Amino acid sequence: MAIYRNKVEWRGDHLGRTWCQNGMEMDFSAPPDLFGLPGVLTPEDAFMAAANTCYHMMVVWAMKRFRIELVSFECEAEGHVEEFVDRTSWFRKVVLSPRLVVRGKPEDVVRRALDMALKYSTICQSLKSEVCINPIIEIR
Repeated sequence: MAIYRNKVEWRGDHLGRTWCQNGMEMDFSAPPDLFGLPGVLTPEDAFMAAANTCYHMMVVWAMKRFRIELVSFECEAEGHVEEFVDRTSWFRKVVLSPRLVVRGKPEDVVRRALDMALKYSTICQSLKSEVCINPIIEIR
């Protein structure tokens, strides 16, 4: 079983610093609308990036597995936050909208590869949020 580690340190006010096990480190804060600082990573940004980057890597893997020639790929992620009366909130839904151009395979095969990418995305499978995939596929 793999183990991943992260460290955070308070830097005063609403600023923190995080260290990732792969050597990446950066400042983070709450979102500006929650008294945080602009221009730095927020936990909400990190959450969305985790889902989107993991799905991205699994799309690349699935395209190779299905022998689909990937010409281009990009994916936008959108998180829908539900807020409750007691001021708690959660990401109710995460929508991933991949746009990809491929060669040599029919759309149904590409869609199966995209479904497999979601199935094997460790982060997406770990979310309690509903994860929806809305692809735009161009076949050349």
